[in-house]
Amino acid sequence: MSAIETLLAGLIDYAGLYPPAALDMRTAVRNYLHYRAGARAFVLGRFIVDTARLEEMRKVAGDASSHMPLSVIAGANAPNDAIAEALDKGLLVESVEIKCDEPLTIRRISERLPLHLDRYFEIPIQSGCTGAIEASASIGARAKLRMGGVVPEAFPAPDHVIEWLRLVADRGVPFKATAGLHHPIRSRHRLTYTADSPCAVMYGFVNLFCAAALVYDGELAQARAVLDEENPAAFRIMPDCLAWRSHEWSTEQVDRIRKKFFTSFGSCSFVEPLQDLEALGWL
Repeated sequence: MSAIETLLAGLIDYAGLYPPAALDMRTAVRNYLHYRAGARAFVLGRFIVDTARLEEMRKVAGDASSHMPLSVIAGANAPNDAIAEALDKGLLVESVEIKCDEPLTIRRISERLPLHLDRYFEIPIQSGCTGAIEASASIGARAKLRMGGVVPEAFPAPDHVIEWLRLVADRGVPFKATAGLHHPIRSRHRLTYTADSPCAVMYGFVNLFCAAALVYDGELAQARAVLDEENPAAFRIMPDCLAWRSHEWSTEQVDRIRKKFFTSFGSCSFVEPLQDLEALGWL
């Protein structure tokens, strides 16, 4: 694969059930299956669904449910019976995502989950999150980074993002991102699909990948700069590498970052990111 294909492979977990799209189950499942059969299927990752809606999803998807890789959103206090039951019924649960920043709770939850599942703990960007990241590292779990939301104040400050990335990189914790990443390059957009939606500058997922790659290699100052970059011309997409200004990543380096550090991101839209990439001539 080319460098951009390597970056995009399985990158977008489909979260059509969640805001701002907030689709009904039938529409979200239909969309996912349509994307899986399309020309850009290689970009599609897991279908994201709440624990409480697993049975609904199984009934709506029918026979296709056993072929849909799932990432399940669970509460910190939720029992894992629903996940075990889903696995028994043949659902392809591959990962679990739980919001939790309490180290002991992270360890306790992890002990209750099947060992083969990827465990993502959503650790807020805040002072004092080191303990939760270290707990995740100690049990081989992963971290989840929230990059935005449906209101401007949901978007974290760039310095806080870089510090969070530094903490997980230093401890060897892979991460996925979620929210506010519908577009490849940092730019201003409406935050929902309503006519009166607020607007804000949203982080780009290509910016985030490049920032993660720089943090992974210890270049924190440049990581902040690329996270802020709003000029598409500052990026170059070539068959055998990706580049931002004077920094280049070969296809092999992109593959290494994807496998060891930045694993995926969740988006309620699969189409918007691809349309932007096509408009830029990158895909």
